[in-house]
Amino acid sequence: MTIFIVDDEAWITIGLKKLIEKSALPFEVIGEAKDGITALEEIRLLNPDIVFTDIRMPGMTGLELLGQITDDPSLTAKVVIISGYADFEYARTAMRKGSCDYLLKPIKQEDLNNILNKLYDAHTPSETENKGPLSKEDLFSQPSLQSILEEMKLDYNKDISLTKLAKKYGISPGYLSMQIKQELGISFSEFITTKRMQKAKELLQNETFSVSEVATAVGYHDYFYFTKAFKKMLGISPSKYRKDLKRNDSEHA
Repeated sequence: MTIFIVDDEAWITIGLKKLIEKSALPFEVIGEAKDGITALEEIRLLNPDIVFTDIRMPGMTGLELLGQITDDPSLTAKVVIISGYADFEYARTAMRKGSCDYLLKPIKQEDLNNILNKLYDAHTPSETENKGPLSKEDLFSQPSLQSILEEMKLDYNKDISLTKLAKKYGISPGYLSMQIKQELGISFSEFITTKRMQKAKELLQNETFSVSEVATAVGYHDYFYFTKAFKKMLGISPSKYRKDLKRNDSEHA
């Protein structure tokens, strides 16, 4: 099962990842974000099984993120709220909005294990249901992986997600995520983002396209998130990148 973590404090995210590893349960952290706006875009891309999110964050609170996830029929993630506030009102509000559970900071291994076990049991078929012929993961082959990688290269700017690809090929998102990272050396999310930014740089050279149109063309629904992702990868905003290109062209004219 796959997990996405949202917290603006890096030490909380690092600590939670370590606790998840110590649980010895088959969970894989496939992404993380420091704010709700970035998280929502990544969650739409990766469609994880579980989202752990802090309540108080810049841009979009954990409760607002929870609302966005529960209102989106394409997302199936179970949301666990984490907070440093021992206030039942937070928990009650979270549960009313659709949260499946609530963790209090500092997170204890026992409390986390209880939640992970509950989520795992709810997600995993019984032993009787599991008996039968080999699963598609047992039969998954290198040609199948190459087909997936080719689809990623062609459809990077479309509504592509790890979960949709996994479902199409009859395997789990966690297993597919592991196979992609072993083959490429980077995660699914990193690959898609890199492809999108490469295309964005190409399109920004053509001034007939606005920055907003470039964002849409490479697969981003949110202009502001595109700008943030572009700056994170290249160190400057798309507008600044375009201005620098124009200035360099005029200097060499």
